[in-house]
Amino acid sequence: MNHTIWTKPFYYVFAFFVASISLYPILLMILSSFKTSTEIFTSPLAFPKSFTLETYRNLLEQIPFMTFFMNSVIVSGVSVALILVTSSLAAFYIARFTFQWNNMLFFFFLMGMMLPIKLGIVPLFILMKDLELLNTLWSLIFMYTATGIPLSILILTGFFRTMPRELEEAARIDGAGNLRILWNVVLPLMRPALGTVMIIQFIQSWNDFFFPLIFITDDMKKTIPVGMLSLFGEYSADWGALFAGLTLASLPMIILFFIASKQFMEGLTQGAIK
Repeated sequence: MNHTIWTKPFYYVFAFFVASISLYPILLMILSSFKTSTEIFTSPLAFPKSFTLETYRNLLEQIPFMTFFMNSVIVSGVSVALILVTSSLAAFYIARFTFQWNNMLFFFFLMGMMLPIKLGIVPLFILMKDLELLNTLWSLIFMYTATGIPLSILILTGFFRTMPRELEEAARIDGAGNLRILWNVVLPLMRPALGTVMIIQFIQSWNDFFFPLIFITDDMKKTIPVGMLSLFGEYSADWGALFAGLTLASLPMIILFFIASKQFMEGLTQGAIK
């Protein structure tokens, strides 16, 4: 008991130290968003001399940032919604129904994690061109949905297989069908796994730079990572506006993590235990 009392403060100090190291880059990014380019280079670690919104005004004047922001919101939001719907249906089918090609189907989805999708960028570009999806947000939505489904099915299938079947059998006795069991019985218990999938896939699609660079050439269809390239000139860059854009771009991910962090941590811990 005494040993616990004496060691507990050291745990708090260590946790505070680790949290400070993790949060310091975010704090430095926010502080730099209030500095001019000259001030960023002369005193990069100091507080800004004056907290003004001049860099944010410059950001909105130089590039259509809000258009890029809305494009990213639409692409990431629709992609995550499609991933959650398709992955939950496929994972429930694989985990709860026994058929001859069960393991083969599960392995087929896992192959999407083994094959590097960027190696097939040329045939993918030709496919998007033939489908007339180039320069549209749907090209990004379909790509992020296809690349996000394998990992999501792996996570959700593992959780489905560890859940007791008694609840589903009781619902079937009451006359519920498979879709109603999935929607009313299983998915409410799967919130930790769904929260984990949602955070992972949203961050992946929100931060992706490669596919928007290949499939989108219209400035008004670009997402934030590609659109921010406009702030880099041939010989110079507006670093203050760049940090302001990075700060605004990170807000949705921070808000999403605060909202779903409980489900995310529960999903990681439960997956580790099970």
